[in-house]
Amino acid sequence: MKPASESVLSRRKALAGAGAVGAVAAVAAVASTGLASAPQQTAAAPSEAQQDGPAGYRLTEHIQRYYSTARV
Repeated sequence: MKPASESVLSRRKALAGAGAVGAVAAVAAVASTGLASAPQQTAAAPSEAQQDGPAGYRLTEHIQRYYSTARV
């Protein structure tokens, strides 16, 4: 029969090994789904109305409506 300290040590090794395998499986699952589900985005050319103003600003129809209703 094994001494008590050896059985505790082997149990700890088994649990640590199981945890490591689980962590590797989780990383592999996230990495594979992240690559497969990455959306393919294409940039549309902005229209002439959207090119006015500072970089990143888009003058859309919705914004123009807001400006017309906000006039005093």
